[in-house]
Amino acid sequence: MKVLFVVPYPEGQAASQRYRVEQWLPLLQEQDIKYRLAPFWSQSAWNVLYKPQHTWRKITGLLTGFMNRMLLLRHLPVYDFVFVHREATPLGPPWFEWVAAKVFRKRIIFDFDDAIWLPNTTAENRWAAKLKWHHKTAQICRWSYKVSCGNGYLRNYALKYNAAAVLLPSVLDTEHRYNEHKEQHTQEVVMGWIGSHSTLPYLQLVEPVLQRLERKYSFRLLVIADKAPQLQLRSLEFKAWQRETEVQDLLQLNIGLMPLPDTEWAKGKCAFKALQYMALGIPAVVSGVGANIEAVANGCTGYPCATEQEWYERLEALLLKPELRTSMGAEGQVWVRKHYSLQAHSQTFLSLFSS
Repeated sequence: MKVLFVVPYPEGQAASQRYRVEQWLPLLQEQDIKYRLAPFWSQSAWNVLYKPQHTWRKITGLLTGFMNRMLLLRHLPVYDFVFVHREATPLGPPWFEWVAAKVFRKRIIFDFDDAIWLPNTTAENRWAAKLKWHHKTAQICRWSYKVSCGNGYLRNYALKYNAAAVLLPSVLDTEHRYNEHKEQHTQEVVMGWIGSHSTLPYLQLVEPVLQRLERKYSFRLLVIADKAPQLQLRSLEFKAWQRETEVQDLLQLNIGLMPLPDTEWAKGKCAFKALQYMALGIPAVVSGVGANIEAVANGCTGYPCATEQEWYERLEALLLKPELRTSMGAEGQVWVRKHYSLQAHSQTFLSLFSS
């Protein structure tokens, strides 16, 4: 069997691709399944894509990506499956997916972990937003052999267009990577958040809560991201995200945060930050929105919160009680291994390539 992975990003650069595609590749090797990874963006284009200026490098990277997609079509006959993560091209209609499905009659596996049929404009992608062609998500679902969805909300959307929509949560390798445990009896308490520039603004939702806590308690707020946050907090510390140090950076945290707005876009999120925290024995305090409600067992592995006062009370309790953090952290590790680990869902992933 041969599988072509049509992916947006250079290997090792984006969380969605690393955890929904790249971490599964060793499993395919074990099954003697051959594969090829075909990114749209080159590494040089990716390096400047979300930075100001560099207009011509971005345009050149975009045109090169489209050209590479055209050239990729001639290789389609040798593959049994074409696995499309999110989209084959970032702008315009789904011409590549249509050609693969309708002309070459390839079995497409369409995978997504966000509500990508909804507009989600940020400062970094405003210039391209009008060309995003969001309604192509439904079209690709219809043409696909199977659809792999990161949570129930996404699967319910896909089922409207394809009965072969499968729930495959975003998962973690709890045996080889997320296999350490946070010691909670520490001299200082560190609350923290991990993510990218696209979700960084969500931290502002709990900024007032953190300001209130700062006036009463001593703690450190560590933000691990690809861009520094703009928050008025004296406890704030920024750490640039690096793949090599990601787990060790997370192990500095005693409490993990995942605020989200109550929007349709946020309901498509797969609670991944919360899973990262819990897998390492770190209680997760999250907004009670979408997949967060299922992923975080209330009062057991963390707390989903609905109001600002709930956020304050839950964080205050965890700040003051290391034994509570310890028990929740231990429960969280067991929970993730059972429900959200690579090992628990390996057969679900392999079933995507079966008849």
